Amino acid sequence: MSNSADSPGTGSSPAVGRRFRPVRVLTVAVFALAGLIFFTSFNTAKGTNIRTDTSLLKLSDLIQERSRKNGELDESNAALRDEMEALAERDNGSTAEEEKKLAELEKRAGTQELKGEAISVTLNDAPPDATAKLPGYPEPQPDYLVIHQQDLQAVVNALWQGGAQGIKVMDQRLISTSAVRCVGNTLILQGRVYSPPYKITAVGDPKRLKKALSASPAIQNYMVYVNVYGLGWKVEDDGEVTLPGYSGAVDLHYAEPVD
Repeated sequence: MSNSADSPGTGSSPAVGRRFRPVRVLTVAVFALAGLIFFTSFNTAKGTNIRTDTSLLKLSDLIQERSRKNGELDESNAALRDEMEALAERDNGSTAEEEKKLAELEKRAGTQELKGEAISVTLNDAPPDATAKLPGYPEPQPDYLVIHQQDLQAVVNALWQGGAQGIKVMDQRLISTSAVRCVGNTLILQGRVYSPPYKITAVGDPKRLKKALSASPAIQNYMVYVNVYGLGWKVEDDGEVTLPGYSGAVDLHYAEPVD
């Protein structure tokens, strides 16, 4: 027995009932969702191009801006320090011996200019399309082709061991509390950001400084990457140079336990 009812006016023709079609419902839902996305995007953009809106600063832009401001503050701090020292020299009653001792301490601390014979070491990233130049070595990973914190620190440590009287990294003088840190392939030094190539200048006996560089195991390992993958390495005699005095804050800051 058939369960379909007779169609009106046809007598015996079976009626074709409407079937529920999930595909149609799904299509409607997709168009509704697309409309919601377009509406939300319009309200967010407010008629501007989101991808190219210059008001949306990138993190790198913020870092560069903060680095620039830190450089300006360093210069201002150095000028104020010079003014303060001039006033102190005019008003104090120190003896010549005390003044000489103070000057020697400032020289050792790195807050005064330092003049003398110097060498410079320049490190740079390898070309991005570098390949292994010598047989028996694997093709480079991305980390093989960039300068790392350990590479910069190895050069600085070797120069100190070679008797350097003072060291400058890029345009900043190092002192005992300076920390050479890298994030990705950028150097962060005393609140300022630098990109490669990195130049390190040291005042001291050029022969001793070069000998210390050659004897460093860490630098010997770095030289493998120089020869195989093309990392940059250049050592030059600079003749007599004048290193600037450190111009940042010299006070030590440390954490204190909460009561």
